[in-house]
Formats: sequence, C-alpha cells, structure tokens
Amino acid sequence: MTALLQMDAVGWVGISPALMLAATALAIFIYDMIRPDATSQRVMVGMALIGSVSASILAGALLLTGAGPELLFGGALIVDAFAHFFALVVALVTTLVLLGAADYLGGGRHRAEFYTLVLFAATGMTLMAAAQTLATVFVALELASLPSYALVAYLKQDRGSVEAGLKYFLVGAVASAIFAFGISLVYAGTGVLRLDAIAAALAGSGVEPIVGVGVIFLLAGFAFKTAAVPVHLWAPAAYEGAPSPVSAFLSSASKAAGFAIAIRVLMTAFPIETVGAAVDWVLLVQIIAVATMLVGNFAAAVQTTVKRMLAYSSIGHAGYGLIGLAAVTAGGPTGDVIGATMAHLFVYGFMNTGAFLFIGLTEHWRIGRSIRDFDGLAADAPIAAVAMTVFLFSLAGLPFFGGFISKYALFTAAIGAGVWWLAAVGALTSALSVFYYSKVVRAMWIEDATVPRDLDRPLGLYTAIIIAAVVTVLLLPGFGPVIETAQAVAAVL
Repeated sequence: MTALLQMDAVGWVGISPALMLAATALAIFIYDMIRPDATSQRVMVGMALIGSVSASILAGALLLTGAGPELLFGGALIVDAFAHFFALVVALVTTLVLLGAADYLGGGRHRAEFYTLVLFAATGMTLMAAAQTLATVFVALELASLPSYALVAYLKQDRGSVEAGLKYFLVGAVASAIFAFGISLVYAGTGVLRLDAIAAALAGSGVEPIVGVGVIFLLAGFAFKTAAVPVHLWAPAAYEGAPSPVSAFLSSASKAAGFAIAIRVLMTAFPIETVGAAVDWVLLVQIIAVATMLVGNFAAAVQTTVKRMLAYSSIGHAGYGLIGLAAVTAGGPTGDVIGATMAHLFVYGFMNTGAFLFIGLTEHWRIGRSIRDFDGLAADAPIAAVAMTVFLFSLAGLPFFGGFISKYALFTAAIGAGVWWLAAVGALTSALSVFYYSKVVRAMWIEDATVPRDLDRPLGLYTAIIIAAVVTVLLLPGFGPVIETAQAVAAVL
C-alpha cells in the first residue's frame, strides 16, 4: 500500500494502457449491473472500443516517446519500451476483436460479460509484458488465463464450445501448477523472485542444479502459453470450439503476451552466458521451435475444416516466434533476432486476427466449416474474399504482404546469428503452408458454389476485417519503422 501511495505520476502514466483496459471492463460491468434489463449493445460496444482504442493510443505514445524504464510497486512491475511494445500489440488486437464481436454476438445474452472478460484478459496480457518478478508473472498469467477459459466456453448451448473450454481449463490448470513449481525451484536456489536479482544471484554464487530444473519447468509453462510443442494439443480444440473472435484473441494477443514473458524472463533472469553450463535453455528452445514448426504445419496440411487448419497454422507460427529465443548466443546479435521476432508478432497480430474474424463472418452467415463449403464464396462476398486471401498469403509469407517481409527479417536475423538451419526449417515449412492456404483461396475464387447464398454485410465484422487487411498490406512498405523500433526495444534487454 505504501508503494502504491508513493508512486508518482510518471509511474501511473507508464501503466496507463493496463489501467485503461481494466477501468473500461469495470465500467461495463457496473453499467450492466445497474441496468441489467435495459443495457444497450451499442453503448457497451462503444465503451469497450473507447477503452481499447485509448489503450492503443497510450501504448503507442509511450513507445514513441521512449518513456521509462521505471520500476513500480517495489520492483514488481517495470514500465519500459518492451512493455509498451507488447501493450500496443495486445490493445490493437483487442480492438479488432471487440469490433468484430459486436456483430458476432448480435442480440444474444451475456454480452456485457463477454466484453468484460475480453478486457480483463487483455489487462492481464498487458501486465505480463511488464512483470519484473516471477510472482507478478504468475499473477498476470492467471489474470489473462482465467477469463480466457470462460471465453472459450462462452457459447453455452454449443457442446463443442463447452467441451473446448473444459479441456482448456484442465490443461491450463496443470500448466499453471508446473509453472508455479518452477518458480518455487528457482526461489529455492536463489532466494529471490525479482528477475534482475535472480541474474545477480546466479552470477555471484553459481547455478544450483535445482535452478536448472526450475528453468525447465518454466519453459513448459511458456510453451503452453504460446501453444508450442509438446503442450500444444489444447490449442486446436480450444480455437475450433471457441467463438471465432475469441479464437482470434487467444491465437494473437495471448500468444504475443506469452512470448513477451518468455523473452523477458529468460533474457533477464537466466542469461545464457550465466546458466548455459547448468541448463542450456537455448538448445531446448531450438528443439521446441523445430518440432513446433514441423508439427503445426504438417498437421495443418491434412485438415479439412478451415478453422482447425488455422488453429494448427497458429501452432506453426509459434515455432517461427521461438526462432528469436532459439538464436540467442552469448555476446551475439541477440537484439537483432529478438527484435525480428517482435516485429513478426506485430504483423502476425493483424493477419491472424483478420483470418479468424473472417471465419467468424462465415459463421455469422451460417456457412459450413469445411473447405468445400467455401466454394464460390468470392462471387457472393468479393471484398471479404479479397481480405481473406491477403491474410492467408501473408501468413504463408508470399511477397506483396506484411507477412513476407516479417518472415524475411526473422529468417535473415537467424542466419546472422549463426542458426541458418532454423531459418531453413522455417522457409521449408512456410513453403508447405502455401499448399494448404491455397486450398482455401482456390475454393473461394475458382470453384463454383454448390448452393445459392443470400449474405448480409455486418458492419462491425466487415470493418474489422478490412482494417486488418489494409494494415497487413501497408506493413510491407511500412515495415522499416516497425523492425527498427522492435530491435531498439529488444537491445535494452
């Protein structure tokens, strides 16, 4: 409480994106509590969008002005450019998801609960990037995870949604226990929880074997949060059963937050030059990255439903994201490769969110989920089909889209760090992804529709999809400032 009262104005400004998201969630909750029978969908959507857009503006302003670094609450949080970067990614994805969910939910019940849960989860994800102690990491992780379990099971009348939520909750509970056990082992070996203090303790007294075991358990927790092999099996079930806006939220914002804590914890508390002799976590991440890229892309290639294919594709992209940590070397160009990973996650946030929101649009139209159900869709909804084509080709890394330049920067940075074989695996699996993404594009543009369709144009979903598609295209010529900012931010770690 004393630390809270003594925190100056700069500290409050530093965590303003998280405060804005949390305050908006509380405002919607109170509004619905006061008028449970007369709440307006437009009012709640407006409140939610104002909060998420404001958080995006605040995070972007803090990032551009270079605010921080500053320790808050006795060192529990650190507000620096790294935290602001991932707060911006989370807030932008949240805005697109809330905009698309307005039409997806329609006039159904529990709309206030949906917006509140999304905003509270986004708050936790934002705080994950700013966590400076393992205790804060765990609390922020749970703040992001608990609302996510409810969001996956939001469609209470849909057996698939409820089943997916239960599976996600059970696996998440086990993962949280493993992560907490890892924290306890690290504390037993160092006597501290603050990340910089852990690094200092390890450098001064050496690395106890128990700390090495703790790092392995922490890696398991990070792998769960990013849907990386071998703890990835929850993702296809959760993404397929959840409402599509929730799938977009978890596969983009939650994944970015997972990478944020993994990068900060491993780079700050367990520098490889200090702990490498006891636990070579870089080697472990390299193995996980290769397995994740291969399993995700090969599994996606054999799927017959579009949503499940995107779910496995997101697992493959977790492997690409791990390349940054897998390429870390003592004294090497760590800032470049970590920055390239962060830049790729920024682009991924738009193209992957847009793809899942397109699936939400087809679910709104009550079109089937198989690839064959998309036959001739371009003739009925050409603008949406163009946007989906942009998302898929960008996810595959084809030229003319943001995903191409972000993957190119990531693979180039990996080669520069001396792990050319990781870049080779990434390039080969990206080539494989062209195969299964093109099946959807072929169905929409080349095949003929088997049944007539009368499709409406929901404003919220269309707007969110078009915004995501335009940004995905514009990030190709505008990628320079993104990668420069990300690498400058990463260099601080």
